[in-house]
Amino acid sequence: MIKRPFFSLKQPRFEYQAVSGVPIKPVKIGTSKQVKLFLERPFDSKAPLSIKIGDPVNTGQKISPYEGKEEYVISSVTGTIGSISSFTGDFGMSYTAITINTQPEDVFDPAFGESIKENGADAGKDFLAYVPGNLPLNLFFDPEKHIDTVVICGVEKDLLITTNQYVMKSNVSNMNKGISVLKKMTGVHKVVIALPQSLMQEAGAVGGASGVELRVIDTAYPAASPRIIMRDVMGQVVPAGKRCEDMGISFINAEAVASIGKAFNDKTIPVTKTLTVIKKDMTNVMVEARIGTPIGVILKALDISLFDKDRIIIGGPMTGSAIYTEEYPVRPDTDAIMIQDSEDIPMISDYPCINCGECVRICPANVPVSMLVRFLEARKYEEAADEYDLHSCIECGLCSFVCSSKMPIFQYIKLAKYELEQIRIQEEASDD
Repeated sequence: MIKRPFFSLKQPRFEYQAVSGVPIKPVKIGTSKQVKLFLERPFDSKAPLSIKIGDPVNTGQKISPYEGKEEYVISSVTGTIGSISSFTGDFGMSYTAITINTQPEDVFDPAFGESIKENGADAGKDFLAYVPGNLPLNLFFDPEKHIDTVVICGVEKDLLITTNQYVMKSNVSNMNKGISVLKKMTGVHKVVIALPQSLMQEAGAVGGASGVELRVIDTAYPAASPRIIMRDVMGQVVPAGKRCEDMGISFINAEAVASIGKAFNDKTIPVTKTLTVIKKDMTNVMVEARIGTPIGVILKALDISLFDKDRIIIGGPMTGSAIYTEEYPVRPDTDAIMIQDSEDIPMISDYPCINCGECVRICPANVPVSMLVRFLEARKYEEAADEYDLHSCIECGLCSFVCSSKMPIFQYIKLAKYELEQIRIQEEASDD
């Protein structure tokens, strides 16, 4: 919900949408003829592959396409490999895209279930990195990091999305199992559930069974941002340039925890993603679709039509990213799809900053945005980081929303962080 005062000098107040009452069952999207899975590794046509076009795959099967490499995806359908190609995402991010032509009936891969019998909770280390909810599994086994606390987020980071709230209300059994497995698998025993007051009853059922701590977060956006939770709930400020994981705390979505529990309860890897679809009139509907389902298939099932200059956004209204094709697939971290009518798309301009100061006043991280953006426009990213707190930005998007000049401040910040990260990676590679 967004509340804007009509006559006031106060900034607009934003509130997360709360799920109340008995949750409505999601709309189940039928299995599409093709699914597309993204491996977070650039496509290398010269690298030796472990799969080829025409190979059969089963539902829940682990696919490591590059020989000798550990990265993998989990097939969400039964079918045959249709193509292996390159896909370019935001800011030039490169992926290996694996297309699978679907067969009508599912045949479930037994490897995960067999691994559970042999290894117990440790089976998760080799199979759960691609489950719905985007589980940050690598963080727990990174020898350079020591995670001693897990914070489970029962609310989304953006507005109008209710995916994780729905999971909290409807998956108590899987949540409990997931927490239990997560503790055994990672050795992390301190678990905190952060959620709004409206979900405390459901969280009590989870916490009571698993011995976790419950913490209430504010309903005002962006209270569910990990850095804000760190400051306001955990009592720790994350220094600029550091991440929550650097301080021993990992954030996990409620859906990822429920996915762990479902995997161990059913002895198969879950392959269906729950997500919120935000329609043009700003109402939303919960759906369930296989990972890899093209966005266009979901829109067609919901009878949502796209016209010239309408926009598809992955994520919410404050921090989502526009995509250019309906063929873009549902991914493990796709919590929402938002459709904007062409007439409702806010104008972005190259009009210069007028020093109104709105961005500075609304910034929850106290970043001097009006100065920062001048360096970002000039592509002076290192100066922006060193002198104007670029890395203190929590990427909530409020600055862009209130900008009188309609500057794309949020996009400038994301681009700058991406470019600096690429520089860091190149420097580390050259040192090796």
